[in-house]
Amino acid sequence: MAGRTASGSGRGPDERAKEARRVRLNVTLYRLMAYVTGVVLIVLCVLAIMQAFVNDEAAVSVVGQIHGGLYIVYLLVAFSLCRRLRLPPWPTVAVLLAGTIPVMTFVVERWVSHRYIEPTLAAGTTAANPPVPERRS
Repeated sequence: MAGRTASGSGRGPDERAKEARRVRLNVTLYRLMAYVTGVVLIVLCVLAIMQAFVNDEAAVSVVGQIHGGLYIVYLLVAFSLCRRLRLPPWPTVAVLLAGTIPVMTFVVERWVSHRYIEPTLAAGTTAANPPVPERRS
């Protein structure tokens, strides 16, 4: 059969290398959007608190719209990463909702990195079921 390797996987070294590059790019975009979205959300929260003392709704409105746009991009990038890593439903929901709670994008990004991204990158490509590190006692 054409396109099959000796291992029978149907994917040669070039295809695996391309997939690994795609995963790395997706991870980089996810981390960038997680940090940017998280920082803008914290700024929005600080401005919203300050609005109680200074009657200026314009800054909160502008930063809120910026966060909304960034969150949509974050959702697209994060969902793409979750699909590429073949995450189960619960971690996928946690990743997608992290951009709505201040500081949570940083926490979830670290958790997903340690639990799913690093083992996948160490394996060199995506696995049907990414290896899950053992729990620390």
